[in-house]
Amino acid sequence: MTIEIIDEYVGRVRYTVNELAAIAPRKFPVQERVSGVTGNAFDWPAWYEAWIRTQQAEPGRTPTRLEIEGADEFQAGIPWSELKQALVLYEQEDGSPLAKGYPIRLYVPGGSSECLNVKSVVRMRILYDEEAAEKAATYGFKNTITPEQLLKPRS
Repeated sequence: MTIEIIDEYVGRVRYTVNELAAIAPRKFPVQERVSGVTGNAFDWPAWYEAWIRTQQAEPGRTPTRLEIEGADEFQAGIPWSELKQALVLYEQEDGSPLAKGYPIRLYVPGGSSECLNVKSVVRMRILYDEEAAEKAATYGFKNTITPEQLLKPRS
């Protein structure tokens, strides 16, 4: 399974868990920031800084928001300013893939909720829109309704 990173300026790229983790300049036990959780993690802001340098993007742009989507269609939108302590849990303590939340899990301690976390992350969208920066954090399941369902008469 791959994780898709979508950046308004860089475009779309896909990484395996190992490829994603290899970009991170530092890995650490998740317990350093989130109590009661075990496994190995990397710092999201440090990962982004290392990644953007490899993408030959124009320097000086600061993202305003991160939108995340889980395999179970759970979504979260988080202002970039709330991601200072964000981390990505990418493997269990013994180095094996996550048993819960595979392929990766994002934790955001100290944000607008006590510790927002999104399991089974498959897509991360990095936004630079100033209007998006002012929106509060949002999270919940995607509600997909087809036009046919909307037009179906009620019984």
